[in-house]
Amino acid sequence: MNAPIIDPLQGDFPEVIEEYLEHGVMKCIAFNRRGTLLAAGCSDGSCVIWDFETRGIAKELRDKDCVAAITSVCWSKYGHRILVSSADKSLTLWDVVKEERIARTTLPQTPLQARLHPGSSTPSICLACPFSSAPMIVDMNTGNTTVLPVSISDTGNGVVPPSRNRFSDGSAPFSPTAACFNKYGDLVYVGNSKGELLIVDHKNVLICGIVPVPGNAVIKNMVFSRNGQYLLTNSNDRTIRIYENLLPLKGGLKFLEESNHAGDEQDGFEKLKAVGSRCLALFREFQDSITKVHWKAPCFSGDGEWVIGGSASKGEHKIYIWDKAGHLVKILEGPKEALIDLAWHPVHPIVVSVSLTGLVYIWAKDYTENWSAFAPDFKELEENEEYVEREDEFDLMPETEKVKESDVDEDEEIDIMGVEKDSAFSDSDMSQGEICFLPADPSPDVPEPQDKFVGSNSKQGDSNQSVSALSEEAGQSGRLTSHISTPLEVGVSAI
Repeated sequence: MNAPIIDPLQGDFPEVIEEYLEHGVMKCIAFNRRGTLLAAGCSDGSCVIWDFETRGIAKELRDKDCVAAITSVCWSKYGHRILVSSADKSLTLWDVVKEERIARTTLPQTPLQARLHPGSSTPSICLACPFSSAPMIVDMNTGNTTVLPVSISDTGNGVVPPSRNRFSDGSAPFSPTAACFNKYGDLVYVGNSKGELLIVDHKNVLICGIVPVPGNAVIKNMVFSRNGQYLLTNSNDRTIRIYENLLPLKGGLKFLEESNHAGDEQDGFEKLKAVGSRCLALFREFQDSITKVHWKAPCFSGDGEWVIGGSASKGEHKIYIWDKAGHLVKILEGPKEALIDLAWHPVHPIVVSVSLTGLVYIWAKDYTENWSAFAPDFKELEENEEYVEREDEFDLMPETEKVKESDVDEDEEIDIMGVEKDSAFSDSDMSQGEICFLPADPSPDVPEPQDKFVGSNSKQGDSNQSVSALSEEAGQSGRLTSHISTPLEVGVSAI
């Protein structure tokens, strides 16, 4: 979107359903880093990659060993790989361009969410959050897993304390635990059922700091903003909290190690709390004080200026939008279908939501005409006015222009190869190997029916020709209906 022609008085957030995508029953979604490709996990175990510019299917990754529903999808930093977690307890790493499975491993429990390490262009290390066990680091190349601590014992060594209640197999029970990498992947932030945020060194499996959450409610979701400066948590007390990251974006682990060595006057839990207070600071809290609704898949906008959260109530498709100051600015109301996943486009004011029926709705901004944005001296008139033109106003070279001397250096070389740096991707330069677009796979043509009996008589031949023409027309119309509906139809369905 060309920023200069957008009315600055309009909020930079979506307002209406522009279109919807339909392919099987989609369960979860994820944008690539540039927002040009959208990956969607389906209930049949496949992963569909949409070209978001053309709204067409570019790739479909299907594993013959997986027929269970997909629980999460995650892109690598430069889009070469996709990690897919499934309800059959499997993690699958895909090569996007070659459509080949790189690695597959099976966990003891179903992973509700899995995230690739953000610091590598071709990562094989991922963070998995199983349904009823602690988060773990998984090496997809070897299949080795490292369970991360979700609590701390009285001795303060980061060991999970023994639990009184256990499953029949002797394992300790866990409520679903949220976890996420920081921006460069040197630390893992874990939210447990006690309402604590643990800052974990995943390489040494050591808790570096603890941040108590107000209310001590179970933490269900965690996500960092794109720039890594803010952390969002979604708790069971129906409150979304934003924490400001006080650690340096690069070298956060080194900073923690130095601060731990410097502050030896405290021991155990109090020391970890003191370290945590120097890592995260509560910035904002968001909640619906009237309906007290639970939140589904909250996240930041691409620039981090907006926070969105979907209503977890059954039978309604509502998306709440807040600004960073804590004000509710918009409630988007969709069809009477429950919302199960949500994502904000990395660059544009576009939100994509997934309904319980498997449709993906695209919410975009409803732009109003503002012709003065094209030219600062443009004046909108309420009614017609009589205008007297100058003598040389429509000359090819007006007299006033002839007098002016051009200040443009015509001998200056123009750079046509350089690319201006986009502020949305200021964290790193454009990689030459980054995947932004994929060639679309053409749909196979429907074969025309062939007549079994040729030349029996003229009447039969005429009837065969008419049947062939009708079947060909039906085949063409069938291919057309398989495409995405027009925006007009979408608007009617949204209403």
